[in-house]
Amino acid sequence: MTQHLQRNLNPRHITFMALGMCIGAGLFLGSASTIKLAGPSVLFAYLFGGAMIFIIMRALGEMAVHDPVAGSFSTYAHRYLGPFAGYLTGWNYWILMMGVGIAESTAVGIYMKAWFPDWPQWIWAFGSVAMIGGLNLLAVKVYGEMEFWFALIKVLTVVLMIAGGAAIIWLGWGNGGRPLGVSNLWSHGGWFPNGVTGMVLALPVLVFSFGGIETIGMAAAEAAQPERTIPRAVNSVIWRILIFYVGALFVIMAIYPWNELGTQGSPFVSTFAKLGIPKAAGLINFVVITAALSSFNSTTFSGSRMLHSLSIKGQAPLAMQRLSRQGVPVRGVLVTLVFLMVGVLLNYLVPGRIFGMMMSILAFNTVWTWGMVLVAHWRFRRQLPAPLPFRLRCFPLSSVVCLAFLAFVLVMLGYSPDTRVALYVGVVWIALLTVAYKVFGVDRNMLEAEPSTATV
Repeated sequence: MTQHLQRNLNPRHITFMALGMCIGAGLFLGSASTIKLAGPSVLFAYLFGGAMIFIIMRALGEMAVHDPVAGSFSTYAHRYLGPFAGYLTGWNYWILMMGVGIAESTAVGIYMKAWFPDWPQWIWAFGSVAMIGGLNLLAVKVYGEMEFWFALIKVLTVVLMIAGGAAIIWLGWGNGGRPLGVSNLWSHGGWFPNGVTGMVLALPVLVFSFGGIETIGMAAAEAAQPERTIPRAVNSVIWRILIFYVGALFVIMAIYPWNELGTQGSPFVSTFAKLGIPKAAGLINFVVITAALSSFNSTTFSGSRMLHSLSIKGQAPLAMQRLSRQGVPVRGVLVTLVFLMVGVLLNYLVPGRIFGMMMSILAFNTVWTWGMVLVAHWRFRRQLPAPLPFRLRCFPLSSVVCLAFLAFVLVMLGYSPDTRVALYVGVVWIALLTVAYKVFGVDRNMLEAEPSTATV
């Protein structure tokens, strides 16, 4: 048995993991919820939210390049804010990955019903857990290769969809040669059909769409050249948001009235179906299934690595430390898969509600994780004032603005009845973790045991 995680993720793996990280159910299926809340002004919400995410990723990237450690932001919170902060952050992130995994496996079931309407949704959720679980039990390089191809398929498809949509809008392709124009963006109640409040209410749901992007930090400990690949991956965040979120939703809402989107599943699929291109709709359905599996793959990877990191610090069962000969935390993967099976049960009991429930509940966990990244980074900068090769610009102003944004998102979670449950569940979860920490404690001899970098 090897004792360390292996640095077998090459620059190509990391780059495409970054490209495909947040192109999953949050974009293909969750975008329907944000469009319903905000209408065309959802574009402004994604622009602003994307800028805040970029600040968070620059802060995380700065710490990851300086010290590409296993456990990423949980370890940074542990180191710069104390063991309790690291414990809360690590376990909070693990439960977040479980929830995102359940949402993604549910998305697979929803998409598959377009082809097999008579098959129950839970069967496809179970199949996705079994397939992704098998992949994650293999060497990390296998995970990287599968994530590369998953990401390549969805990235190329979204780019081609934007290009084809532009041809429909301005050249009339697929519409009898009559250009559609972009008047649909303001012809159904204007840019703000639900007022500025609608755009603001979309922010908590939007947060879920970007959830998972922080996995770049989790992959740093297994990256072959973290000093080169992490900055490249982080810097791609801003244009990735512009292309895949703002660009794609601009095209969709220009082609299809915003108030009709999402009534029959993914707006990506319904857009092509409305234009009378059923084969293209089937292709998009295949791609969004691939996208959901890709995100599910990443959540399983991140969840198992977080358990491994927590175990090394004495904050999870010691059995989670054991690695296979390929450097895979097999027991962490298996425990993660067991909990992901809860999603299969929920898909059996409440198939029509589970995706929306996960999106609402998990916003709190995502905000907590990002907030801890910023606070840990603040302490990191105070301890290491020397100039770094890769750093967050306009610090500390950028961090203050971003923390204010995250606090505002929490306020909006409580404001909306549809998302208020996230605060209730989040507070209860943090309270339970606090009690567990006080009752069970941690092995104080393990607190500094985690190596700063994973070795080859």
